[in-house]
Amino acid sequence: MKRPMTPRGYAALRTELMKLKSMRPELARAIEIARGHGDLSENGDYDAAKEKSGMTEAKIRDIETRLAMAEVIDPRKLGEPSRVVFGSSVKIEDVDTGDQRTISIFGAEESDVEKGWISFEAPLGKALIGKEIGDVVKVPLPTGAREYEVVEIFVVYEEEVAIFSEGEE
Repeated sequence: MKRPMTPRGYAALRTELMKLKSMRPELARAIEIARGHGDLSENGDYDAAKEKSGMTEAKIRDIETRLAMAEVIDPRKLGEPSRVVFGSSVKIEDVDTGDQRTISIFGAEESDVEKGWISFEAPLGKALIGKEIGDVVKVPLPTGAREYEVVEIFVVYEEEVAIFSEGEE
């Protein structure tokens, strides 16, 4: 199954993949150095080096799979959408409080709550996909269900490459 991703998200994953692959020689050297310390059955350095190498290889395989399954969607080619779609930005209003906020719907690889970027798979993202201006969605959130009205739909997308730190996905 193809997974939607923006060009920015795809580029960030490729950057992360190159970084991880460039670590291979260093990890192999660490294993060789640890092997030189003697008996492998009681060699903590060897076990740690092998584990780090294994985790790095698993992450490489995971990223390669995500890239292979990516369907790159450039939000700039959406024009002015009449419905909320992957890559669009949405101004929503909390029906109870009247508070407004703008969010953009991207893939999990690019989610960043501080920037207002949410995953299309998150509860709010799922609820908004396909909606039009004036529609009200009820979203189950950890703090309880909330209702939001779609106020505006537009596209805001910059090609900056987000660099993700270890464990951030």
